[in-house]
This record gives sequence, structure tokens and C-alpha cells, in this order.
Amino acid sequence: MRSIFGLGGAGHFCLAIGAVVLFGGGASGVAAQNTLVVEGQPRYEPTGYPDRIVLTFSGSPDRSLAVTWRTDTTSVAAVAEIAVAGPGSWLHTAAETVTGRTTTFEAENGVANHHSVVFSDLRPGTLYAYRVGGTDTWSEWFQFRTAQTGFAPFAFLYFGDAQNAVKSHFSRTIRQAALDLPEARTMVFAGDLVNLRDGNHDDEWGEWFDAGGWLHGMIPSIVAAGNHEYVTYSEPTGSVQRLSPHWPVQFTLPEDGPAGLREAVYSVDFQGVRFIQLNSAAALYDDTGETAQQQAAWLEQRLSDNPNRWTVVTFHHPVVSVARGRDNPQIQEAWQPLLERYGVDLVLQGHDHAYGRGANLGNGTAAWTEGTGTMYVVSVSGPKMYLASDEAKTVFDRVAEDTQLYQIVRVEWDRLVYEARTATGELYDAFTLHKAEDGAKRLEDLRPASSERFCEHGDSTLLARGRCSNGTEGGRTTRRGGG
Repeated sequence: MRSIFGLGGAGHFCLAIGAVVLFGGGASGVAAQNTLVVEGQPRYEPTGYPDRIVLTFSGSPDRSLAVTWRTDTTSVAAVAEIAVAGPGSWLHTAAETVTGRTTTFEAENGVANHHSVVFSDLRPGTLYAYRVGGTDTWSEWFQFRTAQTGFAPFAFLYFGDAQNAVKSHFSRTIRQAALDLPEARTMVFAGDLVNLRDGNHDDEWGEWFDAGGWLHGMIPSIVAAGNHEYVTYSEPTGSVQRLSPHWPVQFTLPEDGPAGLREAVYSVDFQGVRFIQLNSAAALYDDTGETAQQQAAWLEQRLSDNPNRWTVVTFHHPVVSVARGRDNPQIQEAWQPLLERYGVDLVLQGHDHAYGRGANLGNGTAAWTEGTGTMYVVSVSGPKMYLASDEAKTVFDRVAEDTQLYQIVRVEWDRLVYEARTATGELYDAFTLHKAEDGAKRLEDLRPASSERFCEHGDSTLLARGRCSNGTEGGRTTRRGGG
């Protein structure tokens, strides 16, 4: 199987006046139980009203921010307004008009215009209000605060796979996270935001945006691509995996990654933290190993020339897997030596539909090594659940099955404070990573005394496949009665 990063197969680029027209590929059919959309009753057709509004980083976060949104084709231009936020209601009189680019894209719900605007020349540490344009109308006003220049304490949220039944099940996770951390400055997603297999792919993206709602327009997202952001195309030479054509039209991301991988391999420097996103799916779909090595070379450059106090690396496929039979030796061999050599503080991953947290996993031990340890986390935020391997229960400090989670990370100069909480807000795991002035690190393990959670549901067929739940409605057999 070979992989080409980008659009192709049934899709192609076609130049039109003032826009780029994309014809998306991917499977078609009935969405079955993976979304709440009823067959024959369209829910996510584009209209003249702006929707799917999402903030992302595109340049230096203290000076710029990007917004992307969708309308139908009656709204032909990317137009937004922005003003320094104040307590009064006269934003529209002080706002500056900013224009951007529009891409026309045909998906299962029809032809839509996807708009992108980059707000630039902003003031550091300043609260701004903005709105985006539709057909003879505007969105509501949203607010965001630019980053401080240099180090300043802040907190962010991290989510593993949402993927299946996103609106039905992921909604409560992301919303509870926002209630617990209303001051979050960014949200980090470790891939598989949606499923993109059978069914209406555009409905799935509609549900992802619905689940987060206005949060996406207020808190910038840092997104990594997972294998379920890839679509399979059949070609005469065999099947080819390509990044979903939804990805580049829905997210305006930094373009500092290696050639051919930009907007899915990138970095963001935010208030003393370098966030680095890698594309493990592209690496694993390339049997030659060249894509993994290409990213490794870029990763080493970003790690060796890094003035930030902390480093957080995100990618989808774990260095060491929690779930049974899902190890990724290509990732372990190509990237882990660099993560350890340059003292990356935190590696955030997904894919395994289970939870695991530990350090020095490549050495087969959860022991902490003073001054050099990298902490690895695998998590899941949606309903699809796998079983942990016996090895994972030994090498990870904390493991969970059948548990939807979100993670809160607070960054200070001398410490990084981590909490994993269940979708009900219960503390499940915690640690503090202390860092001395010379960079030496010390782990303070603060995991609660509560027992680890393991699958107590599921039928024999699922359990035999190493699963507790398929994640779709009706994909789980539950016990009746108490418990």
C-alpha cells in the first residue's frame, strides 16, 4: 500500500474565478449508527449563515491568529471584522475589515465555500472580538486573547480520539473539559477527530464542529492528523491513502513543516512552550520509511533549535501502545530516540482507544530517570474502547479501559501540572513535572488512590477482538440493572 499526501483519486483541483474548487472523494452511503443524522433528513447542508467556525494558529500567536468557516456558495468572499474587545456594544463601529481566501469544495452535503482569514499585526496579550461574514449577514461576535511575547503561565486541554458517534458521545467530554478549565488557551487534538469510513463524511465533520460548538471559535485548536483523517482511494496500481480533502479547507495551520506534509506537520511556539505536531499516519502508510525519516529530520531541527522552556510533541500512533497488538516499531525507531535525546517533556498520543501514562517506555520500565525522562500519554475522548495489553498494565504507571477522558495541562516556569479527568469530571490520573533552572526534571506522581478502570461491558465477540465497544450506537452490550 502506498500513500500520497494530498488530494487525488476521484478528487481534483479546478481553478475558478476567485476561488479553488475541490471535488472531494471518499466513501458514500448510509451513516448508520455513527452519527445522529437521520437518513433522508439532511442536517449539515451549507447555508448562507456561517458555520464550522474554528480558530487556529497560523503565524506567531502573539501577533496573529487564523479563523476558518463555511457557507454555501452564495457567500463568495472571505470577509471578517475584528476589534479590540471592550465592555461596550459598539464593536461594529470600531472593527477593521480583513479579507482572506475562499475555497469551493463539494462534499456529500453539497457544494460549500470554505473561507479563511488570518488576523495579523495584533498586539500581544490583548483580547480581541471578531465575527465572520455570510450572505448578507454575520456570525455572532467571538473573543480570543493573543499570546504574551515570551514565557507566561497558561493552561491547555488535550483530547485523544473522538472518532465515533462524535456528537452523541464526545460532546459531553469537550464541554465538561471547558467547564473545568474555562481559561484554556488552546485545545490539542491527537488525531482521529472523526471516523471517515462508511457513511457521510461531511456529516461526521458537522458533528465534530457541533460537539465543540462556540468553543472552536474562542479557543484556538492544535490538530494532529490520525489514520481516520485518511481516505482510501482505489487506483489501477492498488489502494492509496490520502489525507481527507476536508482537512486543508477546514483548518488554516502553520506551514513550517517539510515539503509535501505542510498543514499536518507543523509547530507552534506559545508562551514558552513549543508544540510540535507530527503525522504518524503518513509515516506508517509509506512502506519505504521515507516519510517517517523526512519528519524525523524536520523534528530534529525543531528540537535542536528550540529556545522555549517546555516542549510538547503530539502525534496519533503511540510510541508504545496501550492496546493489544498495536505497537508501531517504525515510529519507535524513527522518532523516539530524538524525543529522548532532546528531552521532550510531554508526548501526547491517541489511536489505542484506551488510556496509558508512563515514562521511559522504550526501556520497558516506568521508572523515572532524573534529568532525562520524557512522559508519554495515550488517551481517548470518544466512545470507541479497546482492551489494554498485559504488557501495558506493567510498563505504564496508570492505565484505563472503557473510560472517556480529557486532560488539563497547566504550564508554569518551574513545573508542568497534568491531570486526566473522566467525562464526568472525576480525577483519574495526575502528576507534576518539576524542572530546575538547569533543565533537570523530577516527577511527582499524584495519581489518585482509586482503582484503575477496566472493561466491564461488551459481548464475547468484541472481547475476543480486544475491544470493549465499537463506539457506535448499539455497538455495546450492556448489563441491565445496577452497576
